[in-house]
Amino acid sequence: MKKLAKENGTDAKTRRRGRPKKAITRSISLVVRMTPTERLAIAGKARNAGMRISDWFRQSAKASMITPRLSKEETGHLRTLSGMANNLNQLTRLAHMGGLVSIMADLRKTLHTVEALMERIGRDDS
Repeated sequence: MKKLAKENGTDAKTRRRGRPKKAITRSISLVVRMTPTERLAIAGKARNAGMRISDWFRQSAKASMITPRLSKEETGHLRTLSGMANNLNQLTRLAHMGGLVSIMADLRKTLHTVEALMERIGRDDS
């Protein structure tokens, strides 16, 4: 046997046995809790893609796009719009009681403020 190993150019003592080591090892695990129905849905999607569930999960997690929650500035804009909607309701009630002409200036002022705020929100989206 040693003679055969020397002819092949390898020494019997230095020959590595077993499976070769992977270049990248996945040593960290992530536990996800789900219902049996969710598990079946994910397993079906992985099977349709011809992948193992863990590979499908890993790839879909890398490729997915998550939209962030509203920023503090955006929530402030929404709160302001909510307050303006309340003011508009109050002005509408007054218009029904006292006539539309009496509150025309207040309505114009509120409308300009709403338009400016909507324009600012529209700028934030782009």
